[in-house]
Amino acid sequence: MINIGLLIIRLVIGLSFMAHGAQKLFGWFGGYGLKGTGGWMESLGLKPGVMMALMAGLAELIGGLLFTLGLLTPLAATMIAATMVMAIVKVHAANGYWATQNGYELNLTIIAVVIGLALIGPGQYALDAFLFLF
Repeated sequence: MINIGLLIIRLVIGLSFMAHGAQKLFGWFGGYGLKGTGGWMESLGLKPGVMMALMAGLAELIGGLLFTLGLLTPLAATMIAATMVMAIVKVHAANGYWATQNGYELNLTIIAVVIGLALIGPGQYALDAFLFLF
C-alpha cells in the first residue's frame, strides 16, 4: 500500500506543478503566460522578468513531469523545492506563516512533501524503480 500512497503523492504534486508551469509558460489554465508573469516578477524585483518567468515555468513544468513519472526524483524534488523557496522569499515570508494571511504555510508543506518523498524514494510505480532499481 505504501507504493500506492507514494504514487498518489507524486501524481497530485507533480501534475499540479506541471499545470503551474504551463500557466507561466503558455498562459494555460487561467495563467498569464511569459509576458504577464514576467511583468509580475519584475514588480517583485526579479529581473529580467520574462527570463525569470521562463526559468520558474520550466522548473515547475519539468520538475512536475519528472516528479509525476518518478524519474530522477531527487532532481525533480529539488526543482520543485527551489521554486517554493523562491516563492517564500519573494512573496510569502513577509506575511507570516499562515496561508490564510498569504503566508508560507503551503509552500513549506510542499517542500516537506517533495524532499521527504525524495529521501524515502518514489516507490515501486516509478520510472526510477525500473531504471535505477530503487
